Amino acid sequence: MFLILLLGLATVAITVTIHAAGTTWWIRRLLHRPRPTTIRRTTGLAVLVETALVLIWLHTLEVVAWALAYLAAGTDGLESFEAALYFSFTTFTTLGYGDIVIAESWRLLTGIESLNGVLLIGWSTALSFTVIERVWQAHTGLAPHTGTGLDGAGLNDSEPPPTP
Repeated sequence: MFLILLLGLATVAITVTIHAAGTTWWIRRLLHRPRPTTIRRTTGLAVLVETALVLIWLHTLEVVAWALAYLAAGTDGLESFEAALYFSFTTFTTLGYGDIVIAESWRLLTGIESLNGVLLIGWSTALSFTVIERVWQAHTGLAPHTGTGLDGAGLNDSEPPPTP
C-alpha cells in the first residue's frame, strides 16, 4: 500500500507541475498579447476558445501521465496504453463508467487520481472564469462585479446599499 501511495503522490506532483507550468505560460501569453486598438468581439471569442483549448490540452497531458503511471506499475486490468488512457480519462474526470476494472490492490490509486482531477479541473474553472471576466470587462467597459447586475444587488461599489 505504501508504494501505491508513493506512486499516487508522485503522479499528483507531476500533474500539478504540468498544470502550474501550463497555466502560468498561458497567463503570461495573455498578459503580453498586443492589445487591439479597437475592441472586437472576435478578439474576445479567440481568447476564450484558445483558453479552453489550452486547458483541455493540459488535462489531456495529465491524463496521459496517469495512464503511463498505471502502465509503469503493471496495474492488473490495464494491458494496453489505450485501455490505460481510457481508464485514466474516466477516473480523472470522475465519470467512472466501470467497464474497465483494475485489480483490487490498485483501487486506492483511482481515488487519488479522482481527487487530483477534481482539483485540477477546479483550477481550470477558476482560470476560465477569470478570463471570461476580463473579456466581459474589455467588451463592456464595466467591471464584472460593479453595477452590472452580476453582483446580486446590481449596485455600484461607489453607491451605498439601500436602507431597508
